[in-house]
Amino acid sequence: MKKRQVQASVKDERLVKKRRDQMIKGAVTLFIQKGFHRTTTREIAKAAGFSIGTLYEYIRTKEDVLYLVCDSIYDQVRERLYEGLDTKKGTIESLKQGISDYFKVVDEMQDEVLVMYQEVKSLSKDALPYVLKKELEMVAMFEHVVTLCVENGELDLAMEEVKMIAHNIFVQGQMWAFRRWTLQKMYSLEQYIQLQTELLFQGIQGSASAVEFQPDSRSQK
Repeated sequence: MKKRQVQASVKDERLVKKRRDQMIKGAVTLFIQKGFHRTTTREIAKAAGFSIGTLYEYIRTKEDVLYLVCDSIYDQVRERLYEGLDTKKGTIESLKQGISDYFKVVDEMQDEVLVMYQEVKSLSKDALPYVLKKELEMVAMFEHVVTLCVENGELDLAMEEVKMIAHNIFVQGQMWAFRRWTLQKMYSLEQYIQLQTELLFQGIQGSASAVEFQPDSRSQK
């Protein structure tokens, strides 16, 4: 799936990146305060530190700004996840460390993650599949690590369970951001990481002693 191209009249790529980075930073703050639909391009330009005329030299529509915001956030999270997640060892400890590192990335980028969670549905039809594909690529990184644990005999799981666990890890990390209004009043980040990790592995241990996974009969039709 090809990256969506956002047209700019300015040809200097370094300047385009600089201005769009300013735009993204200002837009994130506004989207948290007002939401995407209630935020105007004039407000985004002001928050970015330049005029509305300058803004339109780097984008064409407000939807372009939202796409740039979501694309940038996913890139940052994925890059930092890739740096911290050990995709070779396939041990319980490396998986736990990867979960901890991911949750800490979400904590550091919680404003951005919150915008991504709340506003991704407002992306245009041509942009949404590309952005969601990036999310699935990050889920696949956890799926790979869990699969290695299974192959190394560290975990006893069916492939369907591996996929579900990977999605659970990803969503539990995001939850620290989108439920922060209550979770962060009850737990420190370290407590949250410890509790979520313990619950995850309790579920895995319970799964190992449960009835063998039976695929949905509808999927066999």
